[in-house]
Amino acid sequence: MKTSHDVLIIGTGIAGLSTALALPKSLSVLIVSKDYAWECNTFYAQGGVAVAKDEADIPLHVQDTLGAGAGHCDAEAVDVLCSEGPKAIKHLIDMGFNFDTDEEGNLLYTKEAAHSTNRILHAGGDATGRYIHLFLMQQLPFPILYNTQVTDLLIDEGVCYGARVFHNDTIFNLYAKKVIIASGGVGSLYEYHTNARTISADMQGICLSHGIALADMEMMQFHPTAFVLGNSVRKQLLSESLRGEGAMVVDEDGKRFVFDYDARGELAPRDVVSRAIFKHKQKTNKEVYLDLSAFSKEHFKQRFPSIYFNMTNIGYNVPEQRIPISPAFHYSMGGIKTDLNGKVSHVKDLYAVGECAHTGVHGANRLASNSLLEGLVFSARVAKEIMQSISQPKVQPLLSETEEVLMRENDKVLKNELRHLMWYYAGILRDPKNLEKARQRVEEMLILPIGKLLRLRLLVSREIITSALKRKTSLGAHYIKEEVTA
Repeated sequence: MKTSHDVLIIGTGIAGLSTALALPKSLSVLIVSKDYAWECNTFYAQGGVAVAKDEADIPLHVQDTLGAGAGHCDAEAVDVLCSEGPKAIKHLIDMGFNFDTDEEGNLLYTKEAAHSTNRILHAGGDATGRYIHLFLMQQLPFPILYNTQVTDLLIDEGVCYGARVFHNDTIFNLYAKKVIIASGGVGSLYEYHTNARTISADMQGICLSHGIALADMEMMQFHPTAFVLGNSVRKQLLSESLRGEGAMVVDEDGKRFVFDYDARGELAPRDVVSRAIFKHKQKTNKEVYLDLSAFSKEHFKQRFPSIYFNMTNIGYNVPEQRIPISPAFHYSMGGIKTDLNGKVSHVKDLYAVGECAHTGVHGANRLASNSLLEGLVFSARVAKEIMQSISQPKVQPLLSETEEVLMRENDKVLKNELRHLMWYYAGILRDPKNLEKARQRVEEMLILPIGKLLRLRLLVSREIITSALKRKTSLGAHYIKEEVTA
């Protein structure tokens, strides 16, 4: 197998695949996938892609994104996302992708929480991510190395030369002129999450171990409406579009209690609705449900086929029967610090794009359906940046191909303890005492004889907890409980 390439891309979600498709076919490009290519968050994205409908909607999209971000966004990054978004969507459509349209062929736009207008495009009803992922995979001219765990980045004197990988029971180095991290977020750190099973913060941990800065790691978004019963690790997401189109959050008495917390009710930003559900459950001990009675069976089946299929399979009679819900970890606003072209700070030839990256575009709370758009917009910028500098020759230093033990016997037990710890102490509602308890336990685990992959998870968990402890007041998704009792 060829071990030296022009570009190495880590991850097969919308960010990684879009970057690959924006590179010329003449380059030697290798994409590595931890599992099957579709085990990524893109594949499970239901709602759609937020995009300004016309020129006049761009400033409104900017305003909504800044508003959801609670004054913590990088304004320039938001401007890039919203102004370059329409061009990125047009490019996808010109390549042959079909979003859902009405009978006359006009694009169908729906609304989601914290958007001031209908601007969410969808495909296959509630299967937007799956449709986009399949489409990008079909266009891909470059090879994918499947079932490949990246165990380290090859960094020497501030230059990245590739990655060390574990594939087919063998550890070896893959060299490249340019390395792009597009590995997604941190879902598996939490007990309840909506992420693909492969999303476990490995690359963020590797970056920390090399002294590469992560930013805003206290900013973790929890989706308000997930079906968390059952044994599967990834919880069934119930798309925000459901609430955008009439679904209601009610308690067992049928009360729409979210209005007690915010005048916008179910259409308040995600952090507000998540906290409302979490607090209401704690305060009243009542079960919380998603009431789908606004939908006719036929329309529900057509508009939300994936949710209909999955919930019917579990045994729920939707939309007639209410679904018990809980918030679940959904998205990391924080990530590997980059500039607006994806360049990682202080390391030459290393880039990050998509959810693993931090451009500041999401601030303290991501606006619904901006993540797929981010993958499309910033991947184009990364590819352009790479094209301008890839011609430079690169002399590779001699780098070791040995690796520490990746997994040890007790790791699984500790991993589950960590997920529980993060959910209860560094989750939706936080207080300094519990955060400090969590930090101490993470420090204790770090000195145990553990495998490298668990150590990487612990490093990222510690970063989330430490960042949360540093931010003394609530902001967006970061909510300090003690403020309300003081």
